Amino acid sequence: MMQNKLTQPEILAPAGDWERFEAALDFGADAVYLGGTQFGMRAASAKFTPELLEKATRLAHQRGKRIYLTCNTLPRNQEIPLFEGFLEQAVACQVDALIVADLGLLALVRQYAPDMPIHMSTQTGIVNYAAANQLYQMGASRVVLARELSLDEIAEIRAKTPRELEIEAFVHGAMCMSFSGRCLLSSYLTNRDANRGACSQPCRWSYHLMEEKRPGQFFPVFEDEQGSYILNAKDLCMLPYLDKVVEAGVDSLKIEGRAKSSYYVSVVTNAYRQAMDLYLQDPARFQIPDWLLEEVYKVSHRQYCTGFFFGHPQDCQYYETGGYIRNYDVVACVDRWEDGRCYATQRNRFFAGDRVEILAPGQKPFALEITDLRDGEGTSIETANHAMMQLSFACPTQVPPHTIIRKAVSEV
Repeated sequence: MMQNKLTQPEILAPAGDWERFEAALDFGADAVYLGGTQFGMRAASAKFTPELLEKATRLAHQRGKRIYLTCNTLPRNQEIPLFEGFLEQAVACQVDALIVADLGLLALVRQYAPDMPIHMSTQTGIVNYAAANQLYQMGASRVVLARELSLDEIAEIRAKTPRELEIEAFVHGAMCMSFSGRCLLSSYLTNRDANRGACSQPCRWSYHLMEEKRPGQFFPVFEDEQGSYILNAKDLCMLPYLDKVVEAGVDSLKIEGRAKSSYYVSVVTNAYRQAMDLYLQDPARFQIPDWLLEEVYKVSHRQYCTGFFFGHPQDCQYYETGGYIRNYDVVACVDRWEDGRCYATQRNRFFAGDRVEILAPGQKPFALEITDLRDGEGTSIETANHAMMQLSFACPTQVPPHTIIRKAVSEV
């Protein structure tokens, strides 16, 4: 089951369930990473049973895509005996690689499945070429670098490691205030172990100070009466600098978000896919059009930053709120297009006469005014206001299934 060497940089998308998995495939991912029901760092997104994993892998391979299975927790003693069975299922499902953080699990994979490609997780904390080379000697085919590295450091790792060793780096999504996800805050405060997939995200909470002789009197950490989100990191976005990431030697550009929505997976994957295609067409003249840069602002997100890629972060914390910015809602998803009409399933309320955007895989979104809105029985209606109702409307442009219909939040 040896992995074929990548011939061009890979867009690697997350999938927390089947809907998000299909979204990743539809909107241009070269590979998808997902979790089984054990050993994954997103306990809430452990949706892929052995049966579903086999189905996902079969579909991905039919479409020329790859599946990477996460087993990147730091397992305790009582979990180790379970790993051999987990590994046997992964091999039976023909996944393309395992993402591993623990050296013990690395050794067990080499013992029980010597042909299985191994990707060392960002949780391993790989920050130099010596560690990368050692892991390669131990059997790793890819290293997922720590998120705390600059482009210059990545380039040096690339220059001082075998070309056969693939390099992966996160380029988009939520950041962790701790070192590459190695955090104990959640364990201490809520008894939920972040290193075993159950982080309660206390870094997103609002904090006040309390003086011991004045119990019950809370003082803001700084002048805002709402308190301070002193640990809250902005989201990472390297879309405008995709060329610099590739030129530093990154083979796989990873999008964070197994707990995010299928809409997030669709839009962000689509943006990086199209940007990568533009880069590959003419690297020397690479420039991302404004409309494509705007796409990543049309999903639920925190303020963006570039993390450590350009050195020590200067503006990567956000102290005012731990919440998200959301400017668009999905109002429907296309099931089919036929004879000038979109047949779709409703996701949020919208009205005849609304102006929406249509986002099809691999295409630039276009605006459309909703006309001739009908329910599933063909009766003319003014409002699509029932969750998951079947509907149709006039659409002169043919679009494929799973096309997204979205609307600015201010208009919803």
